[in-house]
Amino acid sequence: MADTAPPRVVATEAAMHLIDTLTKRYGALMFFQSGGCCDGSSPMCYPAGEFNISQIDVCLGTLHGAPFYIGHDQFEYWQHTQLIIDVVDGMGGMFSLENGTGKRFLTRSRLFSDEECDALARQGVR
Repeated sequence: MADTAPPRVVATEAAMHLIDTLTKRYGALMFFQSGGCCDGSSPMCYPAGEFNISQIDVCLGTLHGAPFYIGHDQFEYWQHTQLIIDVVDGMGGMFSLENGTGKRFLTRSRLFSDEECDALARQGVR
């Protein structure tokens, strides 16, 4: 059994490269996993502190140094998955900082194993 809980959110090399580019341009960043209609389920990237986080939103961890949040209802649906943030060609979310770069963040996922779910439960990681 694993003693350490797995990270709930991770970044691919391509995502880390784009995060580095955006950090140089805008300073500290933050992410919010959208569950909305306009930008689908794209992770939205903002300057740190520029998106109001509610008391019930869940911080999944940090993504290459940037805090990554998800809405409570979205978390309830995705709590058994690891979010893998990647980058693909295309238009970024209308309000997301990568808009205009020709790249956009994309959320992929994988189910946690039973052992990983147990480790998350033991550590009380939400």
